[in-house]
Amino acid sequence: MLKFALKLDGVASFALGLLTLLIRPEVGIPAGWQIGLGSFCVLYGAGVFFLGTRAVPDRRIVLLVIIGNAVWAADSVLTATLEWFPLTGTGVVLVLAQGLAVLGFAVLQAVGLRSAASASGLGTRPRPRSHA
Repeated sequence: MLKFALKLDGVASFALGLLTLLIRPEVGIPAGWQIGLGSFCVLYGAGVFFLGTRAVPDRRIVLLVIIGNAVWAADSVLTATLEWFPLTGTGVVLVLAQGLAVLGFAVLQAVGLRSAASASGLGTRPRPRSHA
């Protein structure tokens, strides 16, 4: 499940980045920000997809991806609600929707990482029961 979640995140991020760069819909975010965010999403998407193709994705990098996704999701909510940019109604909906999707990727990746750690014996081990 971890590798699937990483690849899904990679494809979605890459596609969002390309769409942002090629179309740049009017959502109320300045063009320079859209170009920067689109470029980041393309590179991030390619990197996360590549991470998902590894036989055993590096746990530390996966943790960084999960933390980054959680921060991105929180930032999306803040961007949509604190009026950092003069978002249009469509912009608010799109920013919140992609934030929710990114949060979903973080949850899938966290569950996948936990499952992979348990399956490989790298997870936390239960304490031995005392029979006192």
